[in-house]
Amino acid sequence: MKLSEKRNSNFTPHPETDGPIKAVLVDVTELKKRMTQYGEKDEFRLVFETEVEDTENDRRFCIWSRGYTPSLNEKAALRKDLKKMMGRELTQLELDEFDLDGLIGHGVKLIIQHEHKDDRTYANISFMAPDKEKALKPSGKYIRVRDREVDGGSSQTEDKAEETGWESVVVHIGKYKGNKLGSVDEAGAAKLIEGWLPKAKAGGKAEDAALVAALTELADILGGDDY
Repeated sequence: MKLSEKRNSNFTPHPETDGPIKAVLVDVTELKKRMTQYGEKDEFRLVFETEVEDTENDRRFCIWSRGYTPSLNEKAALRKDLKKMMGRELTQLELDEFDLDGLIGHGVKLIIQHEHKDDRTYANISFMAPDKEKALKPSGKYIRVRDREVDGGSSQTEDKAEETGWESVVVHIGKYKGNKLGSVDEAGAAKLIEGWLPKAKAGGKAEDAALVAALTELADILGGDDY
């Protein structure tokens, strides 16, 4: 399984790594509704701060996991990745009730690879394991999504993974004009993909570029395998 951090084109993705690097879990985001091939689901992400320095912004790089549904079913991606992070299977007590926030500060080792698609670069977590050596400590510069200042449009950090990707692109045509693509239901998204997208690709208008890219990405998601 590959975890995916999806960012907008203005965001510098986490650099690729030649091997495992130290990282620490610094956030478990709030549940957010997202469109999947099985309809709308509640998902959240894990955020890891790594040892790689982002010198341009005077902080460490962070990387976001793929979206998880809040399930500890044996086939769920979350349970599989918790096993990787902890280096063991969950106990029955943990399966009965697991406090994800209790894992904040947990040290791991990650391998990060890049995927290039539609002129965009995606940083993916391709390996995850517990850090059994001296674990990395949070730098204190990352602020949890739920704790950020949002009044007046300001934010205490630029790490807006929950605000980027295809979900944040605003539809500028038709019935859903003015709405973010992430808020459009599956039927509406399908109509845009099947009816508008082919014509927009052929037209090549600059004003359509963002929505074309977002719908192309969404089409891949709707047509892919479940995680």
